[in-house]
Amino acid sequence: MQSYDGELGAAVARAQQGDEAAFAVAYRLVQPGLLGYVRGLVGDDAEDVASDAWLEISRDLGRFKGDGAGFRGWSATIARHRALDHLRRQKVRPRSSALEQDVLDLPGPHSTHDQALESISTEYALELVRGLPRDQAEAVLLRVVVGLDGPAAARVLGKRPGAVRTAAYRGLKRLARRLGGESAGEGVTDDGPRTLGEST
Repeated sequence: MQSYDGELGAAVARAQQGDEAAFAVAYRLVQPGLLGYVRGLVGDDAEDVASDAWLEISRDLGRFKGDGAGFRGWSATIARHRALDHLRRQKVRPRSSALEQDVLDLPGPHSTHDQALESISTEYALELVRGLPRDQAEAVLLRVVVGLDGPAAARVLGKRPGAVRTAAYRGLKRLARRLGGESAGEGVTDDGPRTLGEST
């Protein structure tokens, strides 16, 4: 995702000067990861919550200062606030739902065969992430799906970078254990799948 940051930063700068086509480029680069993150928090309501976030992003774009990576972090913070507001209004805990391939699908030259294989592996990986405790799942989603570095993910979550690094490390280590156990023909040693709102 970092390879897109130069293009994203330039698009954001042009969008701040009123270039609508540049805003569309920024949206195209950020939306897949942002939607994946929001879907991990609110499930099937992700499209609506992401739309609310983009309304706020477009409204406040003139106040943003930073580069492409900073814009991804700023956008994720806004999306997280909208997701938490949504959950408070719904008075439900975050729930999981089937994640679609286009959540993480960045534009590029892929064959249909490659896309099909990627779809299977992406859906499976996101299903495993949803089974993590919420702090670990959010850290993994922000680091891997949104593509934020540790300090940026920490700012989104309002935590210390060390705490986010630890949560991401533990989440990835738990995922690796699950994958190792399954590939060896063993059952998953943790309890069954949880939604992001549940903890261990």
